[in-house]
Amino acid sequence: MNINDLLGAMVQSGMSPSSNQRMKNSLGGGNVLDNLTGMLGKSAGQSGGGLADILSGALGGGKTGQGGGIADVLSGVLGQGSGKSSGGGIADVLTGMLGEAGKAVGGNKNLAVGSLGALVGALLGGGKKSAGGAMGGGLMALLGALAFNALKASGQKKLQIPAGLLEPETAADKKNLEQSSELVLRAMINAAKADGQVDQNELNRIMGKLNEAGVDEEGQNYVKNQLQQPMETKQLISEAKGKPELAAQLYAASLLAIEVDTQAEKDYLNQLATGLGLASQVTGHIQQLVGLQSF
Repeated sequence: MNINDLLGAMVQSGMSPSSNQRMKNSLGGGNVLDNLTGMLGKSAGQSGGGLADILSGALGGGKTGQGGGIADVLSGVLGQGSGKSSGGGIADVLTGMLGEAGKAVGGNKNLAVGSLGALVGALLGGGKKSAGGAMGGGLMALLGALAFNALKASGQKKLQIPAGLLEPETAADKKNLEQSSELVLRAMINAAKADGQVDQNELNRIMGKLNEAGVDEEGQNYVKNQLQQPMETKQLISEAKGKPELAAQLYAASLLAIEVDTQAEKDYLNQLATGLGLASQVTGHIQQLVGLQSF
């Protein structure tokens, strides 16, 4: 079972009716599709394929691709590290979003640009099921950017780069990313149970989406067992204790996983934020970034 594949399946299938829109909001809202289409339109026309084909061909990470795919575009833009671009639009959005984190690690070129590109491709309808792991990595990169920016905006000093924002280079890096990714997945599932027990119809719907996304039997059983277990809010809080960057990622992931349209869900998120030790400035900033009104 690959946790990143499960996270990628969540991206592909949609965690809640509003989750994809909230991720798009994090990347600049409705302008993302228009700006990215404009940036890649010429390449798409030259290749004879659509935007989805261009995106699909570029999901292999941050490596130089063929045909001017999104990985090359994002690598070129973010590698500048200046926060400026000639084309504007998504280039400015992403450079601004990752700029502070890029400075902290010696330049945006060291960030997980390829993974973020895979996520953008998925949101715009351009991913393949086999690229689920890359999309899962993109989700972690996005959550890392949300967490870093929210903590930075709140005035917190000596921030660590959240797991997922950097491409792992060592075995320890990979282990840390896998553990953080599993906590994020568990937080999303826990949030889905916040407004009551998951009934059989909802369970069947979720399993059906995972099956459509190509998740193997082991992965489906993992999610099914997690959904049928009692809520584990205290355990999640305990495992993120003393790790503000991870705590902010768990909170952001929870916002993406549910609609937040019931009092039970709002109470849960407030309980989670308090338990994780997140200040209202941090949670409010994350809510603003995903386009969710304060509650």
